[in-house]
Amino acid sequence: MDVVMGYMDTYVFDSVYNQAAALTSTTPLPRDSLLRQSLSLFVFIYAYIVAFYFGTAGLSYRYIYDKKQESHPKFLPRQKLLEMACASRALPTITLMTVPWILAELHGYSLVYKEWTKYGYVYLGVSAVMFILFTDFCIYWVHRLQHHPLVYAKCHKLHHKWIVCTPYASHAFHPVDGYLQSLPYHLAVFIFPMHEYVYLALFAFVNVWSVMIHDGEYMASNAVVNGAAHHTVHHLYFNYNYGQFTTLFDRLFNTYRKPSQEIYDRSRRNSKTVQAAQAQDIDTALPTLETSKKTQ
Repeated sequence: MDVVMGYMDTYVFDSVYNQAAALTSTTPLPRDSLLRQSLSLFVFIYAYIVAFYFGTAGLSYRYIYDKKQESHPKFLPRQKLLEMACASRALPTITLMTVPWILAELHGYSLVYKEWTKYGYVYLGVSAVMFILFTDFCIYWVHRLQHHPLVYAKCHKLHHKWIVCTPYASHAFHPVDGYLQSLPYHLAVFIFPMHEYVYLALFAFVNVWSVMIHDGEYMASNAVVNGAAHHTVHHLYFNYNYGQFTTLFDRLFNTYRKPSQEIYDRSRRNSKTVQAAQAQDIDTALPTLETSKKTQ
C-alpha cells in the first residue's frame, strides 16, 4: 500500500494539504504525519471501494447477471436500489475500521516485502495459494459464527434480506459484518510474507470475487470452487456453504450442500414452477430458522 500512497501523495494529496494549509494559514501536514496518513487512507480506501463496488457490480449487472431472476417471488420490490443503499451506508464505517490495519502495514509491522527475489519466484505463487486458503478458512468460521443465535439477528441477518441476489448484494451488509469478513485479508500479511504487488492484486481479486458469487450466473459446475451457484444455495437455504473461495471447509465441517442441476440450467432456474417451489421451501424453513436463532 505504500506504493499506492506514494503515488497518491505525489499526484493528489500533496496539493490538497498544501491548499488546505494556505486557506487556513497553517503549516501543511507532512507525509509522515499520522493524522495526514489516517485522513489520506480513509479518503483513498473509501473512494477505491466505492468506485470498485459500483463499477464491478454495475458491469456484472449489465452484462452477466440473469435479470430474469428478478421475477423470482423472493426478489424484493426495488431490491437493486435497496442493496446499493445498504452498501452505501456500510462502506464508510468499514473503511474507518480498516484504516488502522493499513497504517500498521505502512509503518512496517506487516510481513509485506518489496524485493521479488527475497523468497524466490516460486514463493510468489505459493503465497497466493496460502492467502486464498488462509482467508477461506477464516471467513468460513467468521461467516458460520455469524449464523449463531447470539449474533445473527444483530449483524448478519441484514445480508440475508437478499434471498435472490443481484451483484449489488456483494457489499450490502451490516458494517460490522462486512468488517469481520474482511479481517482475514488484512491479518494474512501479519502471519506470512507476501510481495506487495501480489497482495494488491489479490486484494482486487477478492472484491471482484465477492461480486461474482452474487451475480446469479453459474458458468461452471465445479465441486471445489465455491462459485455463484454454491453461494446462491447459501442465500436460499441459509445454513450451508459458508466458504468464500472453495467448498473445502464446508465439506470438512459438514455444511456443504451441492447445488441442484436446476440452478445451473438457466431455463429451469427461471421456471415459475421451480421458483415457486424454492419460495415455498424458504417460507417453510425460515420461521424455524428464525425461531431457532432466537431461542438457542
